[in-house]
Amino acid sequence: MAEPQYRRVVMKLSGEALMGEESFGISPEMIQYVGDEILSVCELGVELAVVVGGGNIFRGIGADIYGMDRTPADHMGMLATVINSLALQAILEKKGLQTRVMTAISMHAVAEPYISRRAVRHLEKGRVVIFAAGTGNPYFTTDTAAVLRAQEIHAQILLKATKVDGLYDCDPATNEGANFIEAISYQKVIENHFKVMDMTAISLAMDNRLPLVVFNLKRPGSMRRLVYGECIGSKISV
Repeated sequence: MAEPQYRRVVMKLSGEALMGEESFGISPEMIQYVGDEILSVCELGVELAVVVGGGNIFRGIGADIYGMDRTPADHMGMLATVINSLALQAILEKKGLQTRVMTAISMHAVAEPYISRRAVRHLEKGRVVIFAAGTGNPYFTTDTAAVLRAQEIHAQILLKATKVDGLYDCDPATNEGANFIEAISYQKVIENHFKVMDMTAISLAMDNRLPLVVFNLKRPGSMRRLVYGECIGSKISV
């Protein structure tokens, strides 16, 4: 049987992905599905870390709507990512995987504080590491946190799980003639203002030559195929 091409992978999982068909919170069906997809990758012996967003519960970037400053709103968003991370941990452990949730802000009663060397050790022992609370700093998205953590633990690739097949030259929902982009450079993503990730995350990945793949999480088996090196989704690299 062929060996996986990637041995250490970070997946960015948005909070919105956990909603499934719901309008808020966590869909029981969707989180079970995500758990099965992660399990299928871990069964290959791949070391997997997951960075979880919190947009299904609260998005700090929407602070103006609530009439609050961005900093406390971002802290609320960080707490939302912890809720999602604990839910994902519970599902994965029900499926027989060992996991650790590590947070960028201290909350010792529910999770470990993030320490890069400890995270690497967990991965080496076959545990799924779930990174919560973003970078721990306001004004930085969980996309940026995903790139940062991938660099810190020396991951070979970052997989960005979305609800679409990848990048298009325009919005496929409103333009039937939208062209799918199989491969693109970081610089082109920045120049064309593609909103697949925030520009801070793309710039950090570019500076460190971290390859990114944007793929459709809702297509069963996509994660497993990606770690084997198959061309799925859109790859962003040098």
